[in-house]
Amino acid sequence: MNPSDASYGSDRSGLISGFLFRPGRPGEPMNTAGAVRWLKGEMPAAEGAFAWLHFNLANASTERWLRDHLGEVDAFFDALHEGSRSTRIEFAHDALIAVVNDVLFEFDFEPSQIATLWMCVDQRTVVTTRLQPLRSIDRLRAAVKGGEAFETPVALLTHLLRDQADVLVQIVRAATGRVDDVEDSLLAERVQRSRAKLGALRRVLVRLRRLLAPEPGALFRLLNQPPAWVAPDDVQELRHSTEEFSAVLADMTALQERIKLLQEEIAARVTEETNRSVYVLTMVTVLALPINMIAGLLGMNVGGIPLAEHHAGFWIVVAIIASFTVVAGWLAFRRRED
Repeated sequence: MNPSDASYGSDRSGLISGFLFRPGRPGEPMNTAGAVRWLKGEMPAAEGAFAWLHFNLANASTERWLRDHLGEVDAFFDALHEGSRSTRIEFAHDALIAVVNDVLFEFDFEPSQIATLWMCVDQRTVVTTRLQPLRSIDRLRAAVKGGEAFETPVALLTHLLRDQADVLVQIVRAATGRVDDVEDSLLAERVQRSRAKLGALRRVLVRLRRLLAPEPGALFRLLNQPPAWVAPDDVQELRHSTEEFSAVLADMTALQERIKLLQEEIAARVTEETNRSVYVLTMVTVLALPINMIAGLLGMNVGGIPLAEHHAGFWIVVAIIASFTVVAGWLAFRRRED
C-alpha cells in the first residue's frame, strides 16, 4: 500500500471503513447506513456473518455515534477515556474489550510514534477505533480489500495480532541493522555519534516493550477461560499468534540487552579517553611546576636575588630547572606505570 494512503479520513459518523463478512466469502464494503442497520439487527445475513467497523476517534462525532448504536458496552467507553495505554484484554458485556498498542504508519523510531487501538469484539461485530493511522490495522485493511476471507470475528482478531507481530519483527530487524552500524562506528572510534544513536534507539524499544509486554499474558489468561461463542479452532489459532508475539518480544528484549552492553562499552571508552586527557593535563602541569616556581622566586623585585651578578647565572638557573623537571617527570611516569 502506498504510504500516502495512510492519511485516509472518515465520514461524518467517524467511520473509516466497514466490511461485512459472510461465511466463505471475502469482506463486502459497508457504509454508515449499512452499519446502523447491522447493529440494529435489520440487515439479513447468513448464520455466522459478522461485520468489522473501523472508526477514527479523532472525529468528534465518533464516540457519540458509537454510544447511540453500539449498545451497553460501558467497559469499552471507559477504556477510551482511561489515561493508561498499557495493553490489556478483558471479557465484559459478552464481548472482548481490548486496548492494544501499535506504531504509526510513518514510524521512524521515535517514542512518540506509538499509539493505541481500542477494540470491542463480540459474536456479530468487531469495532476498532484509533486516533492516528496505525501500521498493523492498515495491513489488516489491505488484506481485507485484497479479498482475504475471515470466518469469525476472532479470526480477524488473530490476523490483526499476527500483523502486529510482523510489524514488530520488521522494527526489530531495522533496529538490529542500526545497532550493527553503531558497532561498526564504535570500531571506527566514532563514539559520540554512536552514543546518541543508541540512546534514542533504546528509548524507543523500552517504550515499545513496556506497552506491548502485557499483551501475551492478557491473551493467555483469556484463553484459559474463553467466551462460549469462541470456537475451539479460533482459540488454538489465537494461542499460536500469542506465542509468536511472545517470541518477538523476547527478540526485542535480547536486542535491548545488546544495546545496553554497547552503551556500557562506549561509556568505558569515553571514561578511558577522559582519564587519558586528564593525565596529559596533569603531566603538563607537573612538568611546568619547577620553572613556574623558580621563575616566580627569581622574578621578585627585591634585593639579594642569588646569581644576579654571576656571569653564568642564567645557565645555572636553567640547569636547576631542567634537573627539577626531569625528576618530576620521572616520578610522574613511574607512578603511571605503577
